[in-house]
Amino acid sequence: MAPTKKAKSLSFLRWLLLLPIPTLWCLFSHYGWLTFLEDKAVDWRFQNRGELESPVKVVYVDIDSLSLDPKEIGGFPWSRMYYARVASALVNEAKVRAIGIDLVLSEAGLSESIDRKKHVLGNVEFGKFLAKTPPVVLAAAYAGRQYKDILGKLTERELPLVATETRPLDKIEPPELPTFEISFDLDHPKLYNPPLVGLIDTMDGGTRWVPAWVPTNFKRDYFHMAVELARLYWRLPVGSIKILPDHLEFVRPDGSVQNTVPLRNRQLIEINWFSPWTSPQNLRAEFSEVYKYAEALASDDPELRKAGKEYFGQEAFRDAVVLIGPVDKLLQDLAPTPFDEVPVPKVGLHGNLLKTIVSGQFLQRLPESSTYAIVFALTLVVTTLSLAGGARGLFAKIMAVLALAIYVALAFQFFKGNHVVLPFTAPLGAAFTTSFAGLIWQVIDEQKAKGRIKGMFGAYVSPELVDRMVETGEDPQLGGHDAEITAYFSDIQSFSAFSEKLASGPLVELMNEYLTACTDIVQSEGGTLDKYIGDAVVAMFGAPIALADHAYRACVTTQRVHAKLAELRQKWEGEGEKWPQIVWRMQTRIGLNSGECMIGNMGSRTRFNYTMMGDNVNLAARMESGAKQWGAYTMCTEATKASCEQHGPERVVFRPLGRIVVKGRTKAVPIFEIVGLKETVTAQTRECVGVFAQGLEKYYARDWDAALALFRQSRELEFNVPGKTPGVVSNPSLVYLDITEHYKHEPPAENWDGVYVMKEK
Repeated sequence: MAPTKKAKSLSFLRWLLLLPIPTLWCLFSHYGWLTFLEDKAVDWRFQNRGELESPVKVVYVDIDSLSLDPKEIGGFPWSRMYYARVASALVNEAKVRAIGIDLVLSEAGLSESIDRKKHVLGNVEFGKFLAKTPPVVLAAAYAGRQYKDILGKLTERELPLVATETRPLDKIEPPELPTFEISFDLDHPKLYNPPLVGLIDTMDGGTRWVPAWVPTNFKRDYFHMAVELARLYWRLPVGSIKILPDHLEFVRPDGSVQNTVPLRNRQLIEINWFSPWTSPQNLRAEFSEVYKYAEALASDDPELRKAGKEYFGQEAFRDAVVLIGPVDKLLQDLAPTPFDEVPVPKVGLHGNLLKTIVSGQFLQRLPESSTYAIVFALTLVVTTLSLAGGARGLFAKIMAVLALAIYVALAFQFFKGNHVVLPFTAPLGAAFTTSFAGLIWQVIDEQKAKGRIKGMFGAYVSPELVDRMVETGEDPQLGGHDAEITAYFSDIQSFSAFSEKLASGPLVELMNEYLTACTDIVQSEGGTLDKYIGDAVVAMFGAPIALADHAYRACVTTQRVHAKLAELRQKWEGEGEKWPQIVWRMQTRIGLNSGECMIGNMGSRTRFNYTMMGDNVNLAARMESGAKQWGAYTMCTEATKASCEQHGPERVVFRPLGRIVVKGRTKAVPIFEIVGLKETVTAQTRECVGVFAQGLEKYYARDWDAALALFRQSRELEFNVPGKTPGVVSNPSLVYLDITEHYKHEPPAENWDGVYVMKEK
């Protein structure tokens, strides 16, 4: 039936009212309110992608707690002599490409108690080394320092962001720069400013975005430390970096371009993290150790000089970029990274940015307009599928979830394969919340319809059948039909003893927990709960929805129930005196039978239930009650075993228990114990099943002595052992030992065919 004009109008109005939801998500994204969630989503993609192979050898020289130990170098501030000698050894002896020192070596903040002579001597030594223009980059920073301007006003340095900067160039102060006092005369100070410096600032103190460069009123631009290190790594001269509106260019002396670095907002670089801090590809050394070997190079002892040369001759140093920085927690230069949730030394940021620049593997983000297009497109697809009704409504909702999953998978794959950062939070949030709002609207409409039906029929049929009628559109009625199913019966062993030892309150609590666990497993395997009879659970597999593998599902369910009960026993025992010992030893017996049964609504004309009836149902109940006589906890008929093995060959392990005639029947039925699932059955249990089967053959052949010998052998291999396994009082080997011993002394009739007639239900 074609939708009416009124229905079309309502549908259009609904979409019109849902439209503001994705629009709001776009606004949230535009104003940066989703940044935290978006960053977390990027972190997940980094962790999913894993490490990237490093394009450049990076060695971290750690200023750690050992180096700060008074027995080694001692606490800050250090004499610059240490940096001079370590840097000299690395450049001249180890032949590294470049060195970055992640410390602002400024004269500001020095303690008055320092040894001024020692301090100046260290400055002079380091200054003479730097005057030779070695490939050493010293740190400069805007963060964390205040200064007085020419009027004596206390001012804090502010990182200039060119996309939003309103100050004229002559008002933009440079960062805090490294300075060396090289005069011993307090009245006539003389400062040395090293020529090669690099910024170590990040955006908002994080580890994702850094300013590639900043303009200043010094008539020069300052580049980030990693940018300068990349220039030195490529052995390009000063002035080789060209600033363009949307990228940097590293230009070779012949005018060709070595590499291009894309910029966001004319200035920012996003770091493509190559590895976590503790990665094997991050070569590490302690500053105090490197210093000792640097001193050894100038030793009069030939053995020490040899050791120093061997140390700096390591291949790890050759052509590497060395980053010297603080790693001790007390130095407070730590931050989390996409790979490291626990804060790690931020010196690793410079190494990963250097790798990003050298490799050319830059993170790519879509234009804002593309993000908005994705938000509305994904929302439209997911919401349309979510709100689809009719016979294919469930399939459409599954497709809606699949659409979200596909987008998530694409986001991870694009990042992993192409370093593209697809928007995550806004599209998923918009699609989910819009769909959810639409579904709430839909549910309200459906509840109104159900309310009308319940008002009409609630006085005549049960609420459960009303819900079924609403969902299927069919009127429930008495009667049924024949269907091939597997009937499932379970019962707690010696439940009457539980009733004696537990008061009504604890008993109800215990049974609710047990029955909930059993029912959840039955339903998760596709079974339908028929009813509870006290502690018994009655269920069917294969109705009302036909299942070709109903027997296989039922067999797997039995083993999951036993495994869950084992977990509950441990839990109950761990709760101490709350439960008596009998609870810790609870066991349940389960019986199965497969075959044709009557399925349908049965009862009176005013109240009826969906249930099963028939001889095959009764036989399943006999399997459960009869399991006790055979020392088994899961027993099924040959029909169940055969049907199970058609759909789950070899996964369910069975043991033949013989042929019996149950009470109320005359025909013999082969019965089997479900021993377990292939993945959980031990080699010993498999051996037990094999030996037991051989004993059964000897039993049928009336070879009583051979049967007894084999049953005694299988008894030692049994997995359920009285006095050892909780609640177990017997097992099939013990049962057959008794039966065989009886027949040995009182042999059965000549026409005996191995059938055992049960006297009890």
